[in-house]
Amino acid sequence: MTEVLFYHLQNMTLESVLPPLLEKSLERGWRVVVQSTSPERAEALDAHLWTYSDDSFLPHATWRVGDAQDQPIILSIEEGNPNRANVRFLVDNAALPADCDSYERLVLVFNGDDPDAVAAARESWTACKARGFEVTYWQADERGRWQRRQ
Repeated sequence: MTEVLFYHLQNMTLESVLPPLLEKSLERGWRVVVQSTSPERAEALDAHLWTYSDDSFLPHATWRVGDAQDQPIILSIEEGNPNRANVRFLVDNAALPADCDSYERLVLVFNGDDPDAVAAARESWTACKARGFEVTYWQADERGRWQRRQ
């Protein structure tokens, strides 16, 4: 069964949160697709993942590369699973893909300071519950550590 995690960003940016979450995914041996909503955003995330840390490396590529199937992390703006990912991150209000149930885990990261993002996350939560997925809600504590909330 697909597990869906909702990460509520408040007082933090996607750029600060995404790299550690991707690192944890790779540590678990998972392949990942990160879906955003525009080519510009995907390119910005691509640039950020190359430079976010001097002592860490996240092997990744965009959906445009010819060897996407060989990449552990693909940044995309469209549905599809070019690298046979186990996990799909949905950012910037990216919609749930039609093939949700083909993933072990979906991670929906939304901006809690954006009313449209909160509304979209609520709709996705309802849709995931209706499909029988296991859904959990995560929020960072005052030290920035993710805590599961009820």
